[in-house]
Order: sequence, then structure tokens, then C-alpha cells
Amino acid sequence: MSLFDSFKVALAALRLNALRSFLAMLGVIIGVGSVIVMVSVATGAGQAIEARIKALGTNLLVIQPGSFTSGGRRAGEGTAIPLSERDLAEIRTKVAGVAAVGGMVSGSAPVIAGNANWTTSVDGINEDYLEVRDWALTEGRNFTATEFRSASKMVILGATVARELFGTAPVIGEQIRIKNVPFTVIGLLSVKGQSAYGTDQDDTALVPVNTARRRLFGSDQTVPDNLRSIMVEVASVEAMSDAQSEIETLLRERRHVRGDAPNDFQVRNMAEFIRTRSETQSILSVLLGATAAISLLVGGIGIMNIMLVSVTERTKEIGLRMAVGARRNDILSQFLIEAVTLCLTGGLIGLAIGSAAAVAMSLWGSWPIALSPSLVLIAMLSAGLVGVFFGYYPARRASLMNPIDALRYE
Repeated sequence: MSLFDSFKVALAALRLNALRSFLAMLGVIIGVGSVIVMVSVATGAGQAIEARIKALGTNLLVIQPGSFTSGGRRAGEGTAIPLSERDLAEIRTKVAGVAAVGGMVSGSAPVIAGNANWTTSVDGINEDYLEVRDWALTEGRNFTATEFRSASKMVILGATVARELFGTAPVIGEQIRIKNVPFTVIGLLSVKGQSAYGTDQDDTALVPVNTARRRLFGSDQTVPDNLRSIMVEVASVEAMSDAQSEIETLLRERRHVRGDAPNDFQVRNMAEFIRTRSETQSILSVLLGATAAISLLVGGIGIMNIMLVSVTERTKEIGLRMAVGARRNDILSQFLIEAVTLCLTGGLIGLAIGSAAAVAMSLWGSWPIALSPSLVLIAMLSAGLVGVFFGYYPARRASLMNPIDALRYE
């Protein structure tokens, strides 16, 4: 008997007991549907979180002041002597592999435009800041070198601030006030979304760093060219560790950190952060997939049970087929194909239901999903393998029957 003939016989046998066949497939349907929903949601959530992390900038080292210690008492993060423009210049010239260095001072301030007002983060930035952050402008322009030097009253708005102050109206050339200081809007930042820490990156207004010090926040008395943080873009991921070590050595020397004393600054490696987050997400996806696969295995046990019942009910049919010339391999393939057909049919139904459920969750619950062809292929291959694994024993049992005993079976 050809493979095609065996497939037709299998379909006829399954149609003969349609309700029982459907109940047998139910476990596979639930298993495949669960795999599709759980893995697609887990993968989509991981991709969304990773995108938010990468929105901070890739190959990025973030340097901030650490804790100030006096008389054995530590004052907490950010209380040490501020970083400075001189630190930034030394990093740019002395650390190998540095592509760009951005410095920033920041504070919170009310921003007013006409009758609208909004309190936001106002960041004073240097020339390389937008390059380091990989942050493009959708409208307008960046600050010029002259504007950076002269502490000009120009501002670039984030998307959230622009929306709160102007709605959908044009913003370029408009006048706003920050702490009652008039500024002219010269640019609009592209949308970044939430950061890895859950803050809105678009809720910001950028001004030249000298403007922030002289007109808005004042400068530190001990460090007149103070910076709240320094962001270092490294040329490649491979150079990140070496660059971090060189920066730490350089800053310890410049800040006179002695011997085994802890650093009074901190260097965050965003590449390590992204890598750790990706590894954690991969583990979570595997765990969710394994949980869903248990349903598939339970469905396979149901398939084996139904196939054993089918073999018992069709004992005389098996004997008759053998008597008219069917070989043992023909009987084996016939029942094995029935089991695989059950599983693949259930897999297709589960695939449709799981995909629909995942899309519904994305639309109604704002859940990010990631349905990929590889996930669909893995789910269907798993269903087929379940059919082969759990269908083999009933099929082999049928093929090993004695034809005479099978014909006499009551």
C-alpha cells in the first residue's frame, strides 16, 4: 500500500469516529495554542524591553559621581565631587576606542508657552550628546558651536514636551520660558519612548550646557565646569571592557582616589546590561515554552490512548488485511499515519487559535507579541513528533498481531 493510500485510509478511519478524533486532538490543540501564545508574548515582551534599553544608546558607558565618604559615613550615590568638562576632555583624548563623549547637567524646571505650562527635565548638553545617544531631530536643527560657547537661549524639545505645550501646532521658532528665562525653539527630537527604567525619555528639553549652568541651575562652587554625567560611546562591543578599565584608572588618578579605597564614581556598561537582560529573557522564554510543551505531551498521551482503543476495536479488520496480503509494515504505517494526522490536524487548529489569541492580546491588552515563521515551524514539528512518538507503540502492537488470532477475535 502506498503512502497516499495509507493517508486516505487514515482519514476515512478518523472521519468514522469524528467526535472521538476531535477529543483526542484536543490536548494537542491546547498544547500548540499554549506554545504559540506563551512564546510569542514572551519573545515580544523581550524585544520591546531590549528596544527600550538600546534606545539609551549602544556600546555606551555611563559615568556618574558616586558616594561621598566622611568619617566612615557614606552620603549616598551622587554626593561625591561632580564630574567636569576636564574629565570629559581627558577621556576623549587618552582612552583608546572612544568614538564620542557626551556630557550633561540636568534639573527639573517649569516650561511655559502662552497659557500652557509643563514641568519637565531640562538637560544641558555638549556638542556630542545627540550623537552619543543616537538621537535624531525630526524638525529643525542642532545647536551651533557658537551657541554652545555663548550660552545662547535656544532649546530643543522632546516630543512629550512639544505635545503638552503646543499640541499639534508647529513648534520651530516659537518662544517658551524656562524658569522665566525666554528661549527660542530650534529643534524637535524624534520619539524615543520609555527608558529601561520606565521613565519617559521624550519628556525633556535640551539646552547648551553653558546655558544650563549660567542661566538655569548655576554651577558647582568647587567644580565650575561640573557635569552630572558623562556618556562614552565606544567604537565596538569588543573594546568596551578595556575602555571601561582605562576610564576607571584615569578617573581614580584625576579624583585622587588612593590605594584600595572604593571609587567615588560609577561606570555603567550598557552593553553588559543589554546582554544580561537578553540572557534573562531567553531563560524566561524557554521556561514558558517548556510549560506549554507539557500540555503537548499530555495531548500525546491522549492520542496514544485513543489509538490503542482503535487498534482493539479494529482487530478483525487488521486480521483481514493481513489475510489478503497486507504486510506488517503496511499495518504499522497505516496506524502511525493516523496518529500523525491526528496530531498535525490538532496542531493546525491550535496554531490558528493560538495566533488569534496572541493577536487579540496585542490589540486589546497592548501586549507586544512576536509571531515568527520559526515559531510556527517548531510548533508544527513538535506536534508531528508527538504523533510519531506516541503513535508508534499502538501501531507496532497492531502490526505484530497474528492474523488468525485477529480474525477469531470477538
